[in-house]
Amino acid sequence: MNHAKSYVGMRRPYGVLSTLVVVAGACVVAACSTPPRRTDAERSADAATAAHVEAALLADPSIYARHIEVAVDRGVVQLGGFVWSSTEYRLARRDAASVPGVTRVDTDMELMRGGVSGTGK
Repeated sequence: MNHAKSYVGMRRPYGVLSTLVVVAGACVVAACSTPPRRTDAERSADAATAAHVEAALLADPSIYARHIEVAVDRGVVQLGGFVWSSTEYRLARRDAASVPGVTRVDTDMELMRGGVSGTGK
């Protein structure tokens, strides 16, 4: 008598279950990684904060702020564009952080060497 079992054509009962677990896990990760949509009040507050940050940058005589871009998302300020010196870089961060409602300042500014010619800075 041959008692060896043949596994050809047999299905694993947990193959479908493991696939469902993987798909469900991927959905959970995707849902957790996407921030909730901003409310109208949050968008309005962020726009006001961005305007105040821009005003603070333009009011600082030590910074040529016309090339600094400001974006705000839930109180987190993102500064982009470019500055002419490392001092302006630090001052721009400081000025942005000093605005009420700012919770954090992230920067993606580039440092342009050589300064500004003809700006009367």
